[in-house]
Amino acid sequence: MAIAADSTAEQAPNPAPHEPSDEPRKAPDQPDRGEDNGVDFDEEEDDPEELDRPAAYKEKVKAVFRRLHAEPVRIRVHDVIIRGNFKTRGSLIEEEVGDLLRSAGTVQGLVRASSHANALLRRLDVFDSVSITLDAGPPGFPGTANVTIQVVEAARPYNRGIFFFPKKEEIFNAWSLTLVALVISWPVEGWFMLKNLFGYGDMWDVSGEYGWDQSSKIDIGVYLPRLKSIPTPLTARASILSEDWLKFSSYKEHLLGLKFGLLSTWHHNLSYDLAWRTVTDPSQMASESIRRQLGHNLLSALSYAYKIDKRDSEFRPTKGYAFVSTSQVGGLWKNGLRFFRQVLMQLTSRG
Repeated sequence: MAIAADSTAEQAPNPAPHEPSDEPRKAPDQPDRGEDNGVDFDEEEDDPEELDRPAAYKEKVKAVFRRLHAEPVRIRVHDVIIRGNFKTRGSLIEEEVGDLLRSAGTVQGLVRASSHANALLRRLDVFDSVSITLDAGPPGFPGTANVTIQVVEAARPYNRGIFFFPKKEEIFNAWSLTLVALVISWPVEGWFMLKNLFGYGDMWDVSGEYGWDQSSKIDIGVYLPRLKSIPTPLTARASILSEDWLKFSSYKEHLLGLKFGLLSTWHHNLSYDLAWRTVTDPSQMASESIRRQLGHNLLSALSYAYKIDKRDSEFRPTKGYAFVSTSQVGGLWKNGLRFFRQVLMQLTSRG
């Protein structure tokens, strides 16, 4: 008997193990070998003519579900078959879920592992749908099962967007610390992302932001969910930032930076930042603390972030909340800026 787990919402759910369908099923053209896979639900061999009768087939299905519900049924994965990956490397899918599926030792455990594998493959965000089917192994290998992974690659391997959003700027008097003005600007932001360009589940994105107050930012990044035997995703980003702080502190800042993701899990992130910072004082009115930073500075820092994210989307959330705690240690190089920074941030989104 084949058991399928599909990620598409249109497919009707399979009957629950304790609630088998009452509708008679038509027997397949060839006898189903699901009962010969070492599960041994019946010790006798089934008569093909008996299985042609709907009532007998219905009783056979009920017996299978009763056995699965009553006790663990030993089984071993014989082969993992991948289909539909015309562009995606089969090695990526194998490394992502192969060990998870083969580690299951019972039919019940294999069903749970298949559901988890389905979620892992959909999280790659390069497939429109993922279907995992469990079937009997070859006749000469009793007690085994074949796992077939059927994927449908994304029909549109790119995303893009451009939008305006309001940004408030509060200007204070430097001596009395009173609010002088509240300025609302409308910077424009655009982004473009390519998915699975080389078949490794890789994501390439370019984003830019331009504000009418002479601030601009350009980001270029790549994301790899897995590289050979490295189990954690790898990221790399390059950014150019130019900001005009003449309204606040009478200086301009230019930043050219690189960021490498070293470790990334559900809650933990470890990254290394390397940036070249240039601060200028065109007005010659900056404070003493700013004047000490004028010129070129090298920023070399190791950052650790702990995140709890309950939002519906990481990039464009409409509801939920997120909490981020970031610790940064600077001055890893001899001539770099030495510092320690701790930032606590709470983000709340409402639709």
